[in-house]
Amino acid sequence: MRKLQLIEATLKSIEAHGFQGTTIVTISRLAGMSSGIISHYFGGKQGVIEAAVRHLLDQLKQGLLTRIAQAENPSALERLMMVVETNFSGFQRSSSVTTAWLSFWGQATHDVGLARLQAVNSKRLESNLRFSFRQLIEDPQKAAEAARMTAAMIDGMWLRSTLSADKDRSFKESERLCKEFIHMQIHRFGSLV
Repeated sequence: MRKLQLIEATLKSIEAHGFQGTTIVTISRLAGMSSGIISHYFGGKQGVIEAAVRHLLDQLKQGLLTRIAQAENPSALERLMMVVETNFSGFQRSSSVTTAWLSFWGQATHDVGLARLQAVNSKRLESNLRFSFRQLIEDPQKAAEAARMTAAMIDGMWLRSTLSADKDRSFKESERLCKEFIHMQIHRFGSLV
């Protein structure tokens, strides 16, 4: 419970102070705990930042798994739509989460631990997409290409939406465009169904 409180406080601190302005003190104040507890649980600022990123990754993963479980054996196309919906869900659009993701991506180019987590995130997205595209596109290379392009589309449209003045409208429009892009890839490469 305390770890989750510290992770949530980390996300709030990044939202309020940015990545560089987030310190053990800002996190502990927002959590209402002593700063020593961060070192106890996470070993310091780097550890709690990485834990916050892993939390975001887990929320994304659990969001998709929940959608799939609720659909009871979705088709490959439905599963592709669920991947898009999960990436544009309300949680992924919240202010603290969008700020944390932007900060994380910016720091990942300078930090080995965060770069590793970014690689996990990218591979997971592409893998989920490729799994479903392989069921719809006969050529494995074309299915992999469709997955890479769709992952780039999702990331790019999410980023544009995050930076948009009208975020709600932009997120909805981006989700729609990503879904249309998937249909275009299936049509372009030939469907197995």
